[in-house]
Amino acid sequence: MSEWHVVWVPDPGRWGKLPQEGVLGVKDLPEAVARIGLRPGDPVFVRPDSLVDADLLDFVRSKEFRNLERESKRNYSTDIRILLEFLSSRGLSWREATEQDLADFRDWRCRATENPQRISGTKWNREAAAFTKLFKWGKVYPLPVDVSRREDRAPDSVSSRVSWLTPRTWGLWSDVGLRGHTRAGVVAPGWESRTEIRNTSFVQLLLSSGLRRQEGGSLLTFELPTQKLRHGRYLHGRIAGAVTRSKNTRTFYASVDSVGQVEAYVQSERAWAIQRAQEKGSYDRLPMMRLITKVTHGLKPRVEWVDADGVVGGQDLSRLGWRERQWLFLEGPEGPEPAWLWLTEQGLPMDPDRWNGVFRMANLRCEEILLTEEERKIERRFRLAEVRGKTPYATPHSARHSMALFMLILLNELVESRYGLTKKDRRDFAQLFGEPWWLVKTLLGHADLETTKRHYLAPVSHLQLESILASAATVDEGEKVEDLNGVFARLARETAGIQDIDTLIEAAS
Repeated sequence: MSEWHVVWVPDPGRWGKLPQEGVLGVKDLPEAVARIGLRPGDPVFVRPDSLVDADLLDFVRSKEFRNLERESKRNYSTDIRILLEFLSSRGLSWREATEQDLADFRDWRCRATENPQRISGTKWNREAAAFTKLFKWGKVYPLPVDVSRREDRAPDSVSSRVSWLTPRTWGLWSDVGLRGHTRAGVVAPGWESRTEIRNTSFVQLLLSSGLRRQEGGSLLTFELPTQKLRHGRYLHGRIAGAVTRSKNTRTFYASVDSVGQVEAYVQSERAWAIQRAQEKGSYDRLPMMRLITKVTHGLKPRVEWVDADGVVGGQDLSRLGWRERQWLFLEGPEGPEPAWLWLTEQGLPMDPDRWNGVFRMANLRCEEILLTEEERKIERRFRLAEVRGKTPYATPHSARHSMALFMLILLNELVESRYGLTKKDRRDFAQLFGEPWWLVKTLLGHADLETTKRHYLAPVSHLQLESILASAATVDEGEKVEDLNGVFARLARETAGIQDIDTLIEAAS
């Protein structure tokens, strides 16, 4: 047997009911785990002989690993576990690994035709980074793999988790997947969703703002944008650096309509969930609650609170991670209520990663409604070639990609119509004032323009201001101007990866 396991240290209050006699001779397991320096979310590697690997435990507690973000810890640990199993099948420990062993492992992971689940170059580069960190910490030399070496990196590293939907295709996906509509466009008999307003407003906020799942999913109620742009239909707010990937606070923009939908959720479904939770005493049983006493404003907003034991504390809003935010409560008319915006039916803060489940269920419902019974019987991993494109598929990050694509095309259209540029003038305008690419990069919060082009706008990365609307008649020619739906439909036909209603209908016919 060469099977390794990874278990994760739970968050406070989420250990479940532990036996009074203790676990494996340890009377107070949470206290013992904390005493040896493990934090919530840290991995514990269990060897094939069912014993905790002490060497890897030291690695997890090292400064090289413990300073990683929690999601990175989970990803790296999952990658390392697969390598450990491979090496164990050869009777080797990770300290005995050689360059040849890692070359064989890479060949199996990326190239071997016998492997039905080969990985992409992007995934290999992430794994190589995890292995490099482990081998460097363990002083295994020569390094079996080093992500800084060109030969150890995949040359075909391009993001594969990219999905674009045009605005009207998002409408179809939302209507069918989240609102329970049938092919006829009416609500299906018996459809009931107690979280429909929450789910649809979250999707619209992400589509409007381009926020990542964790960024939009960890907003507090008082962080909703309220400042309206002058002469515009957009509001702007600030997203805290602690919940962003770059750890830098930035401004984000959301449409008035999308914020209005969120406010409707706050006043309806969210209010009802809070009322039920208060009646059941759910908040009284929470292991951690910080009641907000003050929120300062200005360039560096600060939150001050008092906990259940009367201990006063405070922190800059930008430094509060998403887990700390779930402990924050406001004094409402009927008692404390969460400051966390998105709540479960039980009135408790909804973890950001639970949105994956909402999108997954919406995708399954789209398949159920838009595919035939025979097509649904085909195993999903074999279904792509036969029914590809017949049903929309979305993830939380699809909203960010789609927002980038929409804004690029909209900005080009605005330049086209607002300034009435002829074909001859467009290139000069772009050279003088810059391209819409730079504006989209700023909206997404990217530090590098190439990230925006390669990973978010790959279908149109070859297009410039002149070519995006090249087939649309210009004002000078006095002909009808192609609308945005027409532009999206044309791009979906001419480029790969964009889901549009027209292509869905053609595939289904």
